[in-house]
Amino acid sequence: MRLNKYIAILISFLFVFHASAKENIALVISTLNNPFFVTLKEGAVKKANELGYDLVVLDSQNNPAKELANVEDTIVKGTKIILINPTDSEAVGNAVLAANKANIPVITLDRGSVKGEVVSHIASDNVAGGKMAGDFIVSQLGKQAKVIQLQGIVGTSASRERGEGFNQSQQENNFTILTAQPADFDRAKGMNVMQNLLTAYPAVQAVFAENDEMALGAMRAIQTAGRTDIMVVGFDGTDDGIKSVERGKLAATVAQQPEKIGAIGIEIADKVIKGEKVSPSIPVELKLISK
Repeated sequence: MRLNKYIAILISFLFVFHASAKENIALVISTLNNPFFVTLKEGAVKKANELGYDLVVLDSQNNPAKELANVEDTIVKGTKIILINPTDSEAVGNAVLAANKANIPVITLDRGSVKGEVVSHIASDNVAGGKMAGDFIVSQLGKQAKVIQLQGIVGTSASRERGEGFNQSQQENNFTILTAQPADFDRAKGMNVMQNLLTAYPAVQAVFAENDEMALGAMRAIQTAGRTDIMVVGFDGTDDGIKSVERGKLAATVAQQPEKIGAIGIEIADKVIKGEKVSPSIPVELKLISK
């Protein structure tokens, strides 16, 4: 009789614990070695806490194989919904398909997926932002401007779309793009690539970097070379990027709102979990920050 009493108490405890447990949402993020995505994560964590969800954050370390393993891990653990900030728009397709097969809804943040079913994609209008950067350079230097473009990770929707918008500005204004080279959204690579390009293209007057990390790396290379005649425009509006604009280093940055992207991601996840309809594409506004 005593044993049965203890079993009854244990069952009651487990029932109460299960009933009070928070529902699980997973955020699989491309890399936490980039301030932009750290801020995106912080926005998601804050909103998840507000809405009473247990948010599990997994860092893919810019590795598509780890990204897939992270998604598979969340599937095994029975997450309600997966938010993915892809490492690569092509490679992430396998992870999205795995979630689809397990009937777990997927939301993409900042970068899209070219394969699989995504219930909603939340991102800035990267095309408009790329054009904004090109138009700003023309407003400062005129249509004769000679520009170097530093591209992000090849295959990501963010790099492709920002480049598309920048090319739209070039076609409208007819300024010269001396070369476009990838530096993988990385500050150190931005510096190294820019060092080589300064030698190859000494006539350069401006640099458009598809994120602030590359812009800051390029600025370091330009300063080391003693060139004070080259303006640099970044993209993202990270804390470091905005501070550099305020100090008169970067000419401008096209500011996204990563915290808002993360927060909206959780809000949309909440609606999906509750069975509400959501928009397949949700744009987050941009603004140009210059001194």
